[in-house]
Amino acid sequence: MSDTIEVLLYGLGAIGSFYAFILNRSENVRLTVVARSNYDAVKENGLLIESENHGQHRFRPHKVIKSPDEVTSPLDYVVCAHKAIDQESVAARLKPAINENTTIVIIQNGVGNEEAFRNSYPQSSIITCVTWVGARQSTPGTITHTKSEDMQIGLFANPSVPSSLEKSRLDTFASLLKHGQTKFQVLEDMQLQRWEKVVWNVAWNSLTTLTLLDTQSWLNSSPDATPLTRKLMREVIDVGRKCGVELDYGLIDRLMDKINAMPGIGSSMQTDCLNKRPMEIDVILGFPVKKAKELGVETPILETIHTLVRAVDVRLRASL
Repeated sequence: MSDTIEVLLYGLGAIGSFYAFILNRSENVRLTVVARSNYDAVKENGLLIESENHGQHRFRPHKVIKSPDEVTSPLDYVVCAHKAIDQESVAARLKPAINENTTIVIIQNGVGNEEAFRNSYPQSSIITCVTWVGARQSTPGTITHTKSEDMQIGLFANPSVPSSLEKSRLDTFASLLKHGQTKFQVLEDMQLQRWEKVVWNVAWNSLTTLTLLDTQSWLNSSPDATPLTRKLMREVIDVGRKCGVELDYGLIDRLMDKINAMPGIGSSMQTDCLNKRPMEIDVILGFPVKKAKELGVETPILETIHTLVRAVDVRLRASL
C-alpha cells in the first residue's frame, strides 16, 4: 500500500482507542479521531496504550477533533467504535465524512447495528465487526489492555455496490489490521458472529447490571440462577434462528463452559450503570425483543429482563 488512506475513528473510548492504535501503525493511514470526554487529554498528550500484548506506546493521531462537523471532505473509512446508544443520530452526525466512496466500519456490540447506516448511506459499503478485546480507559487518554484480543470482520453486503469493489475495500481494511499486528479473521457470515456474541451479551450484561454482581456471584446466588440464564440464552437463540441465522443450541453449553472457566467478571453495561451513563440496550436487548414480537416468538424472560433494564436506564438518564 502506498496511497494515503484517510480514516476517521468515531468513539474514542477504550475499544476505539485500542483500534486507533492498531490503525495508526500503518504509515499510509492519516487517522482523524473524534474525542469527546477525553478531548483535552488526547489533544495535548496523544493516546497512551499499556498492553500486555503490544507493550507501552504513546502516539498522536494525525488530527483530534470534537465533532464530525470539523471534517472538510468525505474519507475512505469511517470507523464507528462508539457505544451503540443512538445509531440514527450518529449516522446523521457523520454525514460530512461519508459519501458513496466511503466504507463504514462498525465495531460494536449488538445486532441490527448496520440498519441505521444502510438506511442513511445506501450507496456505501459496510464492514461489520465483532471484537473480543479486554481494555479500559483508566484515565482520559490512557488505555490499559489485557491479553484478550480477537476480532471477526466481514461485509454487510450491499447489492448496490459491485462485489469486486466491496471485496477490495474489505481486503484493504484487513491489510491495515494485519499491519497493526492485531488478531482477526475475515468471515463470510458475520450475522452468525453477531448473534452468537449477543447471546453472551444479553445474559451477562443484563444480569450483572440488574444484580450488580459479577458473573460467578450471580450464578452462585441461588439454584435458579443457572437455569434462568440458560433459558434466557435459549430465547435469544430462538429469535436468531427465526431471523434466519443458523445458531445451534449447543452454543449455550459452550458459553456456560466459557464463563465458568473464568473468574467472576462484570460487564460494560454494569460499568455504565455504576457510572450513571446511558446503556447499550437497543442493540443488545431491544432488537431481539423487537424481532421476537414481529416474528411471533415467545420470549417471556427476555422481555422481562429488557423491561427491567430499560427502567434502570430511564433512572440513569433522569439523573444526567
